[in-house]
Amino acid sequence: MRRARPGAPPRGTAERALTSVEAGADFDEARDRSDRSDLPTDRKTETATETREERPVSKLWHITLSVSGVESPLKEVRRGLEQLAHDHPFLLTSRYANDHAEIRYWEEARDLHDAAAVALRLWGEHRQTAKLPPWEIVGLEVIDRETYHQRIAEGYGPPPAAPVGVHPY
Repeated sequence: MRRARPGAPPRGTAERALTSVEAGADFDEARDRSDRSDLPTDRKTETATETREERPVSKLWHITLSVSGVESPLKEVRRGLEQLAHDHPFLLTSRYANDHAEIRYWEEARDLHDAAAVALRLWGEHRQTAKLPPWEIVGLEVIDRETYHQRIAEGYGPPPAAPVGVHPY
């Protein structure tokens, strides 16, 4: 494996390697605006709206993450979950026991796959900084906002979370 600055020439060569850099998100929109300078004003607006609608829009997803493992002192579990809530501001509530916990929060993501990927990384990424128990993820539920509210309105599905915060089972 060669360690060097991207685009730096390999030792002993005078040529510079070319690297590709992706354009920013607004690159095509800016280019399209300049290409439409001859369009009537109302048509420019329609085309700009069409361009914006093609972009994926992020949505809110309700996440329920369940973790479990070897028993840990309740005091340490609570302290770790409180630190996680401080580090992850969208955390709604956590319920815990000495060998398992459930965390609920809202995540903003483009689609279910992105929301689930972020949720699956949450526990591992915060394990060291929040001093969380060495538990593993044993369950994950990701539902969109509409489904969450529909379940609550119909009286089934996950009950509304206990008051925001960290609570024992």
